[in-house]
Amino acid sequence: MADRLLEVSRLNKTYADGTAALRNVSFDVRRGEFVVIIGPSGAGKSTLLRCINRLVDPTEGSIRFGGLETTRAGTRQMRAFRREVGMIFQGFNLVQRVTVLRNVLHGRLGYMNSLTGALGLFSGKDTEEAKKILQRIGLAEQMYKRADELSGGQQQRVSIARALSQRPKLILADEPIASLDPVTSEVIMQHLHAICDEDGITCLVNLHQVHVAKKYATRIIGIHKGIVVFDGTPDELTEDTTERIYRK
Repeated sequence: MADRLLEVSRLNKTYADGTAALRNVSFDVRRGEFVVIIGPSGAGKSTLLRCINRLVDPTEGSIRFGGLETTRAGTRQMRAFRREVGMIFQGFNLVQRVTVLRNVLHGRLGYMNSLTGALGLFSGKDTEEAKKILQRIGLAEQMYKRADELSGGQQQRVSIARALSQRPKLILADEPIASLDPVTSEVIMQHLHAICDEDGITCLVNLHQVHVAKKYATRIIGIHKGIVVFDGTPDELTEDTTERIYRK
């Protein structure tokens, strides 16, 4: 279908030690969806996102993004693909010693040649756009501070801003609120959801918190021991199904 942005088919990932992290995982994601993936620690959620953006190579299966078969993509195709996929990490993954503004501008590196990127020669247009993004997420007053001067919640907002500076079609967020307190977690989810909704960005988010998933998701995928055991709307996620997803 024309509105499919991401197609995952029969995806398997087995690590060198024999751990089967993903087993025959298949699902499609349509443009504009806000999909939350839930499951216990070790279920395979992080491996799934890392296979999608090719930080980890799958053992078997197919991943198509906008018509591109990423598992067989060459270097040039992967560079173009990664420009369109923003990544938000649990640990923020910022350069702590540089300013908030420069961290956001790092989202533009995929659009620059190796020399200008290495020298950090960002254009005036990119700089102004980065400032507007920081204004949008409430961090304009922090833009010239070093990243390590910010709180955890502020750093996660910077990582959202960096992803936005890529102008992505898809954002992958791997446990973005796992290390944050409940109030800060709510702020992060509100920003992420609102921005994706306003800009028409498709989003896949890994979460532990089922109540948060039900509040923000248009669709929930439940994974247990590397297998998809639920795929439906928040209203369809019953207590019995939740217990099956999280059972030991």
